[in-house]
Amino acid sequence: MRLAEDDVALTLVHTADWHLGKKFPGFSPEHAQKLMRARLEVLDKIFGLAEAHQADAVLCAGDLFDVPRPEDEWWQGLLEKLKKQDSRRPIYLLPGNHDALIDGSVWDPKSCKFRSELPAHVIVVDQKNARYQLKDGATLIASPCFSVSGQEDLALALPPREPTDEGIRIGMVHGSTFDMPELQAPFPIAKDAAERQGFDYLAIGDTHAFREVPPNARIKTVYPSSPEPGTFAETEAGYVALVFVKRNRSVRLEKERVAEWSWREEVVRSLEDLERVVARPDLRKIVLRVKLQARLTAAEMARAEALLEVLAGTVAVPGKVGILQLDRAGLELELRDLEDVFAAAPESVRATARALQAKVESQEGEVARRAIYLLQRMMRSAP
Repeated sequence: MRLAEDDVALTLVHTADWHLGKKFPGFSPEHAQKLMRARLEVLDKIFGLAEAHQADAVLCAGDLFDVPRPEDEWWQGLLEKLKKQDSRRPIYLLPGNHDALIDGSVWDPKSCKFRSELPAHVIVVDQKNARYQLKDGATLIASPCFSVSGQEDLALALPPREPTDEGIRIGMVHGSTFDMPELQAPFPIAKDAAERQGFDYLAIGDTHAFREVPPNARIKTVYPSSPEPGTFAETEAGYVALVFVKRNRSVRLEKERVAEWSWREEVVRSLEDLERVVARPDLRKIVLRVKLQARLTAAEMARAEALLEVLAGTVAVPGKVGILQLDRAGLELELRDLEDVFAAAPESVRATARALQAKVESQEGEVARRAIYLLQRMMRSAP
């Protein structure tokens, strides 16, 4: 249930970790381009939420670009979207560790036109402990990353609340609350920094999963996640945080999904497993990795290849899956019907298959089995 409108003093959209310009070398050029574009396109949904909720500000908590100086089309694309936003709603851009505020970066007006062409309602946080006045006396205090790594806790370095200050205080920094004694995280953030420094909400970025740190804390410190997942491991990405600050300075948080793409991995150990994957109705906007770990007969192998073609598509027919990765390393051909498999093949091919079969029980067995499988695939695809 949403808060009554007259009880809300401040409404914010908190986002981070856009990683514009992120590359996807493990995908085909066509699929990599789709994923790169999605990271820019999702911003329309984020700014649309700000408009729909009449947010008082949009907080962008770092790593908005994947590198300090991205290719021009990424800052130009962002600039175009920023210029279209309501000029009465400020948008605060915070440099993170991936896109640190360094000489020659996208934030450097001497090196890039991005800063000079930004509209007045888009503010780049370029000073330590910078203060900005929000609605009705609320204050945003933020610090950027001036390098790609560092050990200063930027949250604890923010100025603490004065004893006489009863206004709403919002903090924004970029860094990691991941705490392991043997691991030094870049720009560490104490999990209780928000409470120690007297903030009502601490907007952070870095981790690509939506998280409250710690969960259910009285003062909320939040990672909104990356708005588009970028790996199969990012299972809690794809969100922004809607932040409603009440007049008594308590906060209500809403987790809002904005991602266009979902990433999923399926391990296929039988033909039935593969049939279940193909039968799913929700594959058009899925990045799907299928790991084949099955031993199939020749007949099953033919059926499996047909199903994989349904998923992947052909030159003439689009595939059922939006983006597909196939891992065939664990797919093996059952050798009991080997003579039937190669019955119509030339004698030279049958002889090769028999020679490979003779090695299946040797130290070269896995290589031989794989070679037989590839030979069978070649036979199936031959005109």
